Amino acid sequence: MTIDMRQFFQVFFDETEELLAEMEKLLLSINLAAPDEEELNAIFRAAHSIKGGAGTFGITDLTDITHELETLLDLIRKGEMGLTAKHVDAFLEAKDILKMQLDGHRLHTPVNQETVTACRCRLQALAHFAGAQPSQRIANQSTSSSPAGTRRLTIALPSMPPSELESLSLELATLGMLTRSSQLDGKPVLTLDTTSTIDDVAAICMFLVDPKEMLITEDNQHIPGAAETDAGFGFFEPMNVDQLAGSPLLAAHELATEKAREQAQGYGFFAPFTTFVAPEAPAVIHHDAPEVAADMRSAANRREPERATASSESTSIRVSIEKVDQLINLVGELVITQAMLEQRTDKLDPMLHERLLNSVTQLTRNTRDLQEAVMSIRMMPMDYVFSRFPRMVRDLAGKLGKKVEFVTIGAATELDKGLIERIIDPLTHLVRNSIDHGIELPAQRAAAGKNETGRLSLSASHQGGNIVIEVTDDGGGLSRERILGKAVESGLPVSDAMPDAEVWQLIFAPGFTTAEEVTDISGRGVGMDVVKRNIGSLGGSVDIRSAAGFGTTISISLPLTLAILDGMSVRVGEEIYILPLGYVIESLQPEVIDVKGISGQGRVIKVRGEYLPLIALHEIFGITPQHQNPSDGIVVILESDGRKAALFVDDLVGQQQVVVKNLESNYRKVAGISGATILGDGGVSLIVDVSTLIRSSQRLADETLFSS
Repeated sequence: MTIDMRQFFQVFFDETEELLAEMEKLLLSINLAAPDEEELNAIFRAAHSIKGGAGTFGITDLTDITHELETLLDLIRKGEMGLTAKHVDAFLEAKDILKMQLDGHRLHTPVNQETVTACRCRLQALAHFAGAQPSQRIANQSTSSSPAGTRRLTIALPSMPPSELESLSLELATLGMLTRSSQLDGKPVLTLDTTSTIDDVAAICMFLVDPKEMLITEDNQHIPGAAETDAGFGFFEPMNVDQLAGSPLLAAHELATEKAREQAQGYGFFAPFTTFVAPEAPAVIHHDAPEVAADMRSAANRREPERATASSESTSIRVSIEKVDQLINLVGELVITQAMLEQRTDKLDPMLHERLLNSVTQLTRNTRDLQEAVMSIRMMPMDYVFSRFPRMVRDLAGKLGKKVEFVTIGAATELDKGLIERIIDPLTHLVRNSIDHGIELPAQRAAAGKNETGRLSLSASHQGGNIVIEVTDDGGGLSRERILGKAVESGLPVSDAMPDAEVWQLIFAPGFTTAEEVTDISGRGVGMDVVKRNIGSLGGSVDIRSAAGFGTTISISLPLTLAILDGMSVRVGEEIYILPLGYVIESLQPEVIDVKGISGQGRVIKVRGEYLPLIALHEIFGITPQHQNPSDGIVVILESDGRKAALFVDDLVGQQQVVVKNLESNYRKVAGISGATILGDGGVSLIVDVSTLIRSSQRLADETLFSS
């Protein structure tokens, strides 16, 4: 019996991505002056685990990089080499290369082999030549005696750039002791004392050299006129390789070339490969069941060998999101059924049906607990989002010449997975905007009496049924005059009397930007409006607080989940509508004198000295209401994006938690409606899109000026 190992690939991909993210997080937080031993060990374990898993599945390109990464990390954690910023940069580069290779296998995206080779050479150089120039190290190797059982190979190469020759020399130096010889024609000759074969050496050389343009000889088959030297690069008289046709030496070159070609084509699923010296493998990897079990146990044993565990059993399992969504849908249906039962039994005599009613009450309690437990499965900590930004902040600050301290608060705060993945792009733009436009250059900060290092924080917290995410910087703050000036240039309706909160909202206008020039970071005016539109599509809102010279805070408020909604049921005519409770401020029955009409425009209502546009829900949806006069019905005060409106309905039914159903996928998109739900009596109730209603009514409020 054989098992196709490809069925385990997704598990390996997921675990590797998690290990890479953890590695990056540790590297960005490590103290260069006094690195924590456990952090170094954790980084080493991550690299070792990736190497072990990749080796199990035959993904040799990942094992090549992780092997070099392990070697350098091992020297540092053993104290044989001090940790420097160059090491951290090299490790982060290796992490990016591993992610690129992983995506190449998983998503079939292109892999830049030149950057892979350069990364390997850089890691090798740091590991083997730290504290000395590479040419000195190679030259010094020639003074020691060759170990027993080695062969001397002379490698004649074509002319190449010094950087490529240096990289190749570093690769060959890992196989033994390397010296450089010279002739007179400007082309290098290397001498290598090694236990490796000609094929191994040829395979390494073929990273940079065409096999037909190089010549490798063994023992006394030196090229005439070549002289060993410690001076560095050598020269040799060019030779015609075609004259060696039929010789064992050329046959060896051809064999190595063929092996390289086979490797370059990849092994079925794992293509392309970066190294030419890995053992050959079949196109599809199969193993007997006992061997698969042994491989998986071996990989598990290699994973984090130095970490003690409290239990030998795993504390988590991987489940596809489709199964979780299916479970949530089924629980939603159970909630609806439970509501139906509760509504039916409300009319029963409690004395005659006491046991039945007690059972229904217990069912209601259990259903609510089950619903909360299942919903928690989809909840993920905000650290899933926050962990993406330290590297971005580090790289962007370095590119702009700024010093930035990045802080996260409330990373354990949980949010629905569907929302957490859609919030990443808006937050990315806000963070980039804060670094680019908010935090000043060190010299500017020093001149203003500030610390040269700016502070950027990401925070998350629960407030009622919402989660509030804030991006805060201690930069120069927003310029009211500059924003108003740009708004006038753009033709936006503004006035000097506008409050700051409204002025700050102008930066969300399409195409609006205060940047003087367009760069690859910002300045095109296509970001902030997209941010607000995306947040609005999630049922959230964006608020800005800013003070000149002290910084800016952009606050995003989102519902915890889009699957379950706390809502207020309102009646209009014979229909029941749901208002998301997060938008509801209060409800009241207005006096006749508080309602005023505007000729040809509509009506407004005065609430505590403030005039709000009055939205009659029956007019929006073409329903015959029970009441035509607002003073006979109920007005619900709603707020979205800092703007208020009054919604006129016939009556309030009550407050309840509803399961949200997508109306567009089951019927079609309806203006003013964001979704639907099923009530306890089996009827369908529509969920009002409050944000859209308020935006459409705001023009009327802007044109209305009354005195009390």
